[in-house]
Amino acid sequence: MNTYPKSLSGNTDARTRESTSLSTTGVLVAPALLVVVVLFGGGLVLGLIQCLTNFPAAAPDSLTFEHFVNVLSDPDFLHSLMLTLYISTTSTAIAAVLSILLALVLLSLSVKYRFVHFIFQIPLTVPHLVIAVAVVFMLSPTGFFSRLALKFGLIDSSASFPLLINDHRGVGIILAYVWKEIPFITLMILSVLRNTGVELLEVGRTLKAGPWQRFRYITLPTISPSLGAACLIVFAYTFGAFEIPFLLGQTYPMMLPVWAYKNYSDVDLLARPEGIATGIIIAGVIIVAIVLSQALIQAARRRGAVL
Repeated sequence: MNTYPKSLSGNTDARTRESTSLSTTGVLVAPALLVVVVLFGGGLVLGLIQCLTNFPAAAPDSLTFEHFVNVLSDPDFLHSLMLTLYISTTSTAIAAVLSILLALVLLSLSVKYRFVHFIFQIPLTVPHLVIAVAVVFMLSPTGFFSRLALKFGLIDSSASFPLLINDHRGVGIILAYVWKEIPFITLMILSVLRNTGVELLEVGRTLKAGPWQRFRYITLPTISPSLGAACLIVFAYTFGAFEIPFLLGQTYPMMLPVWAYKNYSDVDLLARPEGIATGIIIAGVIIVAIVLSQALIQAARRRGAVL
């Protein structure tokens, strides 16, 4: 005869089901996780070995931080780091603000205009390289907007069109990132608002709260963990992405991923360890951003926001 209380027995069954579910999930994700660990982890370890040893391998058993010191003390690295931080932060901030506005609009249209949501998900499937090429065709001095301005007499010639590609302000890169990342952030915010925000907003309206009060005291606290996690993910990607800065960026200073590739592919093999060291630094920043984003996601789940 079972003498355990029903509450204790129920808790035990719940823990058993949770343990079984975690085991099943672990088995299912193990093949994909193994590929990621081998490819990413193996490349990271190999890179660390190459940039922490002398090159050429005159004394392979000795470790040195000389390559990291050379990179961190290089003025070109500092200029590239500041440019990368500026572009990543600016594009993430602009995309976050526009995504909040779009999420609120789509939330009010979600019942009647589901097709809008389908259209909004299409950019998520478009590669960043395609976005970069589209930005070149639209914003270059001989692109679509330049010809349009010339046709309507807004400029005298193509040379009068403002330089938005390969410029020192990184306008083309920022616009490409904003265009690509707005749907991602918007859908994350919209998911949270659909699950937890609608009822709270209705309560706010019942209590006669104005639009600004509802946004400040209901919407913003509700979406802040998910918004922060999405922004960190976007920042991590834009900080380490290569193709868009390579196509749309200037030759000097260049963003860190392009600068790392330039050193790694240099004809001088002595520059290769410094290129690898730059890549390790970029990977470190990305890992920190991803860890922080996971912490925010867990905080959102504890608050009842489903991501």
